[in-house]
Amino acid sequence: MIRSFLRHHLRESGRKGFVLGMSGGIDSSLVAKLCADAVGPSKVLGLALPEAAGTPDEADARGWAKTLGIGFRVIEIGMMVAAASKALRIARDDRVGLGNLKARVRMVALYHVARAEERLVVGAGNKSEIAVGYFTKMGDGGCDFLPIGDLYKTQVREMARHLGVPPRILDKVPSAGLWKGQTDEGELGIPYEDLDRILLGIEMQFAPEEIAARAGVGIKQVVRVERMVAASVHKRKMPLAPKIGIRTFGLDWRE
Repeated sequence: MIRSFLRHHLRESGRKGFVLGMSGGIDSSLVAKLCADAVGPSKVLGLALPEAAGTPDEADARGWAKTLGIGFRVIEIGMMVAAASKALRIARDDRVGLGNLKARVRMVALYHVARAEERLVVGAGNKSEIAVGYFTKMGDGGCDFLPIGDLYKTQVREMARHLGVPPRILDKVPSAGLWKGQTDEGELGIPYEDLDRILLGIEMQFAPEEIAARAGVGIKQVVRVERMVAASVHKRKMPLAPKIGIRTFGLDWRE
């Protein structure tokens, strides 16, 4: 289904191929594989976007890109981040502010390449991240498509394993790589296995008590995740406009 989705939308767009950020992590590695299988390696370009070149994650991304036969480039964003953070007066200890800036600089780089080379930007966000708003608005959330956006993180791991993503990448601790020592589960405060069971219960519209019982977690954890989902609605919608016309984008104009 994902491969058909990618082929259809590339053909419909009239663009020449895809570009995606490759972090060396499981999500982007899986997306790169799906894109290569869907439209052919020659139409896929992976970009590593580190602050400085030569990181182990960059090496993992490069190696996987070579295995897939797709294009690969490195764009160092350190100078751009430094210049923007200085102009915006972002404090060095403001990890979230700097992290959001890095994510948005990556998006700028991806869309510049996409425009220059007539490509579409493919995102690597998964359903778990989207559900709780664990992404930067107009940053890693900025893309044209989310091929694994309806797969929970635990499903992503299984698909990646099935499609041959290397153990070195599969076994990494998930991280957005926005500051030293950052981990997804550390920030979220819950393992993905528990989070995904809770999110599935919410998706199936079970009561909190039933979710807690089925997922094997405390009711407080369920309520906390429900609040995270509710608080991040704005990240999953285009900017709202007041209802004035007959049909309004973001409300009742379906496309």
